[in-house]
Amino acid sequence: MSELKNTVRADLKAAMKAKDETGKKALRMLLSAIQTEEVSGEKHELTDEDVLRLIAREIKKRNESAEVYAANGREELAQAELAEAEVFARYQPAQLDDAELDTLVADTVAAVAGDETPSMKMMGQVMKAAAAKAGPTVDGKRLSAAVKAHLAG
Repeated sequence: MSELKNTVRADLKAAMKAKDETGKKALRMLLSAIQTEEVSGEKHELTDEDVLRLIAREIKKRNESAEVYAANGREELAQAELAEAEVFARYQPAQLDDAELDTLVADTVAAVAGDETPSMKMMGQVMKAAAAKAGPTVDGKRLSAAVKAHLAG
């Protein structure tokens, strides 16, 4: 069984004992998403890497929902979504700061371009290589913006 999944279960028990309603609700949703992923398609046990990808996807969903709620004047719902995303973010590895991201993108562009001049035509190749290097330490939207800025500039 995934160590991360065990950690989430233990944290859910702790949230229940502490009567942390936000944490309890969020962790139950996360465990439900993990279980759904495990039984969808061919039944299998998720690895820690799979769980991290799932957590990143759930954080992204919460952030997008919060934007929609905020745009429609539903601040209380937006805050609830952001609180859940915060609970999920505890399980993500530390995110790269801007300087580290720029260095990663510059190195990746140099490796992919080789002797050629970097251009927007390389966007897909650079994104694939940079995403593989960065793993879950950077959000895809942020990575994409950094790659576009580097290739365009």
